[in-house]
Amino acid sequence: MNARVLVIGASGGIGAALVEGCRARGDAVTPLSRSADGLDLTDEASVSAVLEAVASPFDAVFIATGALEIDSVSPEKSIRSITQKAMMDQFALNAVGPALVLRHASKLLPRDRRAVFAVLSARVGSIGDNRLGGWISYRSAKAAVNQIVHTAAIELSRSHPQSICVALHPGTVETPFTEKYLGRHPAVPPEEAAGNLLNVVDGLTPAESGGFFDWAGKAVPW
Repeated sequence: MNARVLVIGASGGIGAALVEGCRARGDAVTPLSRSADGLDLTDEASVSAVLEAVASPFDAVFIATGALEIDSVSPEKSIRSITQKAMMDQFALNAVGPALVLRHASKLLPRDRRAVFAVLSARVGSIGDNRLGGWISYRSAKAAVNQIVHTAAIELSRSHPQSICVALHPGTVETPFTEKYLGRHPAVPPEEAAGNLLNVVDGLTPAESGGFFDWAGKAVPW
């Protein structure tokens, strides 16, 4: 039986690749995005209206939204560069947005079988792995979404015992999102990143729900 998959952020590089990767496997995919469906993760009413209209449940839900730059504001190199608006914008999109979607997780996922809810995070959101500093707003928003996912997983396990709710680090991916910041970092095309993430998700069990995993399936430090 082919899976039913919901991809939020389907117009982005990784989101679009996830849509195509799932369809190539024979899955029935519902793609949602701001540009095509008016789904604005920074607007609570928008999230509720769009998600209430989709035909659920889904065997897998991917939140592939996010931004490193918002309103052309680059990541901070120092704590001295922090501004309230830039930090709040990062939290609104990269942390609160996924939380607003997770609020609907109990309706989006089936209770009687395995189901996955995966949120794209980033290794820079790891507190234990932070050795370089900088990028404070983006790092903090990603650390916050990791906590949100972990907490939601605990709650979901009570009502959906076969659910798997995780944060995923896709690695460095060649998209407009990262174009200015690739430098000498090795990067992979979106199609490869999506394939890696799907392989990771396929191998997870409910016992690993609430975890933070990279593109190779390795646990990332909190």
